[in-house]
Amino acid sequence: MTYLLGLRMEGRTALVVGGGRVAQRRVPVLLEAGADVVLVAPEATATLEGLASAGRITWHRRTYREGDVTDPANGDIRLVHAATDSPETNAAVADEADRARLWCVRADDRHASSAWTPASGSAAGATVGVVADGDPRRAAGLRDAVVEGLGDGSLDARRGRSPLRGVALVGGGPGDPGLITVRGRQLLSQADVVVVDRLAPMSLLDRLPADVEIVDAAKIPYGRSMTQEDINRLLVERAEEGRFVVRLKGGDPFVFGRGGEEAAACAAAGVPFTVVPGVTSALAAPASVGVPPTHRGVSQEVHVVSAHVAPDDERSTVDWAALARSNGTIVVLMGVERAEAVAEALVRHGRAPSTPVAAVQDATLPTQRTTAATLETAGTVLREAGVRPPAVLVIGEVVDAARELDILHWGAGEPAGRAGSDPGAGGPR
Repeated sequence: MTYLLGLRMEGRTALVVGGGRVAQRRVPVLLEAGADVVLVAPEATATLEGLASAGRITWHRRTYREGDVTDPANGDIRLVHAATDSPETNAAVADEADRARLWCVRADDRHASSAWTPASGSAAGATVGVVADGDPRRAAGLRDAVVEGLGDGSLDARRGRSPLRGVALVGGGPGDPGLITVRGRQLLSQADVVVVDRLAPMSLLDRLPADVEIVDAAKIPYGRSMTQEDINRLLVERAEEGRFVVRLKGGDPFVFGRGGEEAAACAAAGVPFTVVPGVTSALAAPASVGVPPTHRGVSQEVHVVSAHVAPDDERSTVDWAALARSNGTIVVLMGVERAEAVAEALVRHGRAPSTPVAAVQDATLPTQRTTAATLETAGTVLREAGVRPPAVLVIGEVVDAARELDILHWGAGEPAGRAGSDPGAGGPR
């Protein structure tokens, strides 16, 4: 039988003997818990060496010596990990720890270990630890099941002594519900109120308890929408009622998501808020079809711009001339309706008319499709292909690079070939 205990390691030292794969797994967890880590090993993995170089751990680059466990120079040691590939060394470390009345975890022999490291994980403000009679694989499986249940809301974590308060601005990712971050999923499972955008992963809402209030804050292009002022007011009002509010947005809340305005509204009202970054469609859309926005020898820069107003509109703050002069990849959001104007502006300022363009519609979703064109043909080709929002325009030689590397993936639907070019070079693969 074992007695589970949560150790508060902040300001206390953990001694890890051995610098191999086991140590590489355990040291980051100890650091995350706030422990001061002393590593004793003649060699260490690249990750551990990097932590030592950055000053995050103390590394004695030598073999274990009798007295390392009790040496005051090593700090206030409270926990020892014996993780070498030598049973004799591990036994010596454990024996010294036992004499010093310190708990020691032996990586090589669970039966000779005075302590076991539980399979642990965090979700919904809870830390879960599982010890399955020292069987690490079984413990990890059980841990994963509990953490997943807490994360997706199938285990209700909203009831506790310290319920969450305020507002969480959560980036839901580019569309596929599996691409929301773990932290975002956890906070969503604890929400009392969810204020949701139309591009957020809507299927996640069906997994929430029935008493969660869902507010539709959709903004339909050229159609009905909830004003930003009304959204800001709603977030503040619900939070001031003592309810935990999740503002679930598509992509990343701070990348053309007006998350900054919502954060400012909360701050002005004295409402606590947190921001959970999301996977922006600006990077996910090209990646989902195999187009690397940067590629060695092709593009060393990426420019992400919005075309919600045309290049010649006085409200546009984008320097289209500078973009045209650059050799980098240009990713245009909210640009489908103005694709022809964008292409004309870039060509007028110096970009080659033959520059390849890929329009990725419904990125990461089953309905994803890609349409190929050039700056010269973009307006006509995208219009004839019936490309509609949400779609991301990727402009640059990386599109052709992906084709040449044979990693371009068109997804569902039949894309149009690059008008005026060899179908074999520009059409669907």
